[in-house]
Amino acid sequence: MNTEDIKVLVVDDSGLMRLIISDILNSEPGMCVVGTAEDGKEAVAKSRKLKPDVILLDLNMEKYDGLYAVKHILRRQKIPIIILSAVGNTNLEPILEALKLGAFDYLNKPKENKAKVRKIETEIVNKVRAAAASNKKILSSSTAPIKRNNGMHTFSESTSHDIIVIGASTGGPTALENIIKKLPVNLPVPVIIAQHMPANFVHSFANRLDGLTPLKVKVGMKDDVLCAGEIIVAPGSRNMIVKRDGSGRVVIGFTTKQYAEFNNPSINALMLSVAEVYGRRAIGTILTGMGKDGANGLEAMFKKGAFTIGQNKDTSIVYGMPKEVADRNVIKSCVSIQGMAGFIVSCIA
Repeated sequence: MNTEDIKVLVVDDSGLMRLIISDILNSEPGMCVVGTAEDGKEAVAKSRKLKPDVILLDLNMEKYDGLYAVKHILRRQKIPIIILSAVGNTNLEPILEALKLGAFDYLNKPKENKAKVRKIETEIVNKVRAAAASNKKILSSSTAPIKRNNGMHTFSESTSHDIIVIGASTGGPTALENIIKKLPVNLPVPVIIAQHMPANFVHSFANRLDGLTPLKVKVGMKDDVLCAGEIIVAPGSRNMIVKRDGSGRVVIGFTTKQYAEFNNPSINALMLSVAEVYGRRAIGTILTGMGKDGANGLEAMFKKGAFTIGQNKDTSIVYGMPKEVADRNVIKSCVSIQGMAGFIVSCIA
C-alpha cells in the first residue's frame, strides 16, 4: 500500500459482495481496501481502528444496519460514507435518512442481480475519489432539525423576479431539504429543481419534500403550467425545460438534446431555457455537486441579467459545480446553505 493511496473500508453482510467490491477498488491505481466489516457495529469498530479515508456501506444488514453505522461513525470521525445498497431500488427513505445523517452519497446495486456490481465499477471508483476529496469538515450525524416554515412573508405587490431555478448534485438532497423547509407558505413565484439522481428516486424524493413544506411539490410533467408557490422537480428520465405555450403561459417541456456535462436531468438544459424565457426576471442557484453541469446555464442567465447565486465552499459537500460558476465570475452572491432560503426570499421581496 502506498501512503498516498485512498484507504477504503468495505461494509457488507455478503462475503461475495465484500470480495467483489474489494477487488474492484484494489485493482484501481491509488486505492486500497484496508479492511472489511459484516455489519454496522463492526464498521464502527473498524473505522476507529483503521481510520479509512472513505467507507463503502451497505444499508440492509442484520442486527446493526447501515444507519447505525452512519450515526455512530460520524459522531466521532469525519469520514465520507458512500451508501452502496440495493434498498434504493425499492425504497428511497433509508437512503435519504442516511444522507440526512451525514452520508456523503449513494449508489444503487444493480437491480436485477446485486452480485453484478461490476456493472457500476466506474461509478464506484469515481464516487470514492470524489468522497476522498470532499469537504469533510461538514460531515456530521448531529445535524440539528430544521424547523418547517408555515409562516407568511411580506412581499410587495410587484416582485422583482418571477421564478427560482435550482441545480444540485452530490449533497443536493439534504441541501434542498434545508432550502425547501424554510420557504414561506405565500411564496409568490414557482420553484423548479434539477437534482442529479436515479430516475426511480425522483418521485419518492419529491414526496419527501412535499411533506416538509406547505407548498406543493411534484415531479414535472409535459405542459404543466408553472404556478406561484409550486415546486417542480425534474424527472430523472429526461431533460426538463420551460417554454411558452400558444397562449403565452410558461409550461414544462422536455428536450431530446443531450449535454456533455450530465443528462436526465440536465441542469444546463433547464437553466438555458429559463434564461431564454425569463431573462432578468429569474433567480438561478447552483448548489453542491461534482462536475460542471449548470455552469453554461447559469452563465446564460447571468448574461441575461438574472440574479445568480452559488453555494459557498464551506457548506458544500463537493465544491465542484459552485466552484465552476464562481471561477467564471457569473454569480452575484455566494451564500451558505443555511442562509440560502432567506437570501432567495429577500431577493424576491
